[in-house]
Amino acid sequence: MIPFLNVAQLLLYIGLLALVGQGLLYVLAGQKREGNFFYQLFQVLNRPWMVLARLVSPAKVASRHHGWVAFFVLGALYLGVTLLKIERCLSVAMAGCR
Repeated sequence: MIPFLNVAQLLLYIGLLALVGQGLLYVLAGQKREGNFFYQLFQVLNRPWMVLARLVSPAKVASRHHGWVAFFVLGALYLGVTLLKIERCLSVAMAGCR
């Protein structure tokens, strides 16, 4: 169970960092962001999370806000997996948690 939680936590962490990176480039690069290689890389990395955000958000949410929805959904999932991992490690007396 611990290795599964570690992998899930890592995937969520990478997704959160990619969303933050894309958001920073959105602000810093301005109108030239579509030609930026790293912005395009972040778009590819974040595509699954943006699809998830579209699925869980109501139709009234504008598409420009799906990045925020994805960020908060990933943050909540990351927090949940972290708390589950802590609970699991405490229940097995920290065996295999190092």
